[in-house]
Amino acid sequence: MPPASLRIGFFGIGLAAYWPQFPGLKERLDGYLAKVAAKLARPGVEIVNAGLVDGPDRAYAAGREFRQQDVDLIFLHVTTYAVSSTVLPVVLRAKVPVIVLNLTPSPAIDYTAFNALGDRTKMTGDWLAHCAACPVPEIANVFKRAGLRFHQITGMLDDDPACWREVDAWVEAGCVAAGMFGNRLGLMGHYYSGMLDIQSDVTLQCATFGTHIEHLEVDELSARRREVAPADIETRVGEFHAIFTVQPDCPAEDLTEAARTSVALDRLVADYRLGSLAYYYKGTGVAENEATIASIVLGTSLLTARGVPVAGEYEVKNAQAMKIMDLFGAGGSFTEYYAMDFKDNVVLMGHDGPGHIAIAEGRAKVRPLKVYHGKVGRGVSVEMAVKHGPVTLLSVIETPGGKLALLCAEAESVSGPILEIGNTNSRYRFACGAREFVNRWNSHGPAHHCAVGVGHIADRIEKLGILLGIETIRVG
Repeated sequence: MPPASLRIGFFGIGLAAYWPQFPGLKERLDGYLAKVAAKLARPGVEIVNAGLVDGPDRAYAAGREFRQQDVDLIFLHVTTYAVSSTVLPVVLRAKVPVIVLNLTPSPAIDYTAFNALGDRTKMTGDWLAHCAACPVPEIANVFKRAGLRFHQITGMLDDDPACWREVDAWVEAGCVAAGMFGNRLGLMGHYYSGMLDIQSDVTLQCATFGTHIEHLEVDELSARRREVAPADIETRVGEFHAIFTVQPDCPAEDLTEAARTSVALDRLVADYRLGSLAYYYKGTGVAENEATIASIVLGTSLLTARGVPVAGEYEVKNAQAMKIMDLFGAGGSFTEYYAMDFKDNVVLMGHDGPGHIAIAEGRAKVRPLKVYHGKVGRGVSVEMAVKHGPVTLLSVIETPGGKLALLCAEAESVSGPILEIGNTNSRYRFACGAREFVNRWNSHGPAHHCAVGVGHIADRIEKLGILLGIETIRVG
């Protein structure tokens, strides 16, 4: 599935009455706008630039343009004073969140040079080129009273890394929101029996994220396995050896079955244009389906590493969390509590089944299993730890009020002994300590699964929540 592009509506504001009074001011402000537009531009982002809006007629036209161009997000660069009636029509028409950029062109006015201008008209014109902060309270007042979602960034046009990191974070969050909208999530099989916490309102998922759901049959995947040619199986087994460290005790026939399923799964995903997948199937009573599901782990791990995250146990909410993390470029591996280590003050977390091998510490291993604990089947599975360093955990949760929320926490993936049982598993250290983290995380009532990705990106997840209009809970 090709990545969705983010369409940003961009405009600046001014006051038309100023232009004949202060020669050169409009051109100076246009230069500011060009600089900001260039900084916003990047791959996967389309800028719809309405230019400098300086009166009500231009404001209504810009609003219509943004609506016609279907912008996802608006960046408003406040270049100088402008009345709020110049701003409101643009945003009302577009009906999307607004980021207000309150950016001064320099760290401070050169007061000596300013006062030496000797011409009060020139001095006023120069001041107006520095007074971006002036109308921001007025704009905020009107946005609040109109019930419009907005966020403000205050800083400098140049040489202000903190300011532009925040701008970048908003753009990244917008890209993820755009990527989630229309993402095709495949649901294959059924819930793991008895896991009431993971069951989800699929309509709510679609309404919140804009997800498209494709319901799939395990039987179709089994049928596609029959069509895989021996040469394709041989090639995929070779890819397994190139990507994984295949342990010598892995039976050749298990690798062959895993390759057969992997090729068939790739074709299923391509035909349905899936961007993510959640699956589970007991397979009992139908030997072919049992073989399909028992041999699925290597193929789903390859898909996860290629940007099609796969969640086991039909965990719809966690498939969404994994996709969010992947769109942020952080990975997003399926995980749950494994154990607590009070000696080292860490929480052991992991899961059987698919792992995000692109964020593994070293090469992931393939190990044979005689039994999948609590499940039907046997075969080969992936064992890996997440890269050592900063990580973020994310869970999509359903609140008692019937809404979705994002629950996240930052931690460190640390070295140390792990459980060599053919599963993904890692050791995570939290600033608040293992005991307190578990208590705080559980208090929000998440399902027992979550997604883990590399890097500290809680600030970006919070911005995504704002853009989606849902609560973000950050556990520290």
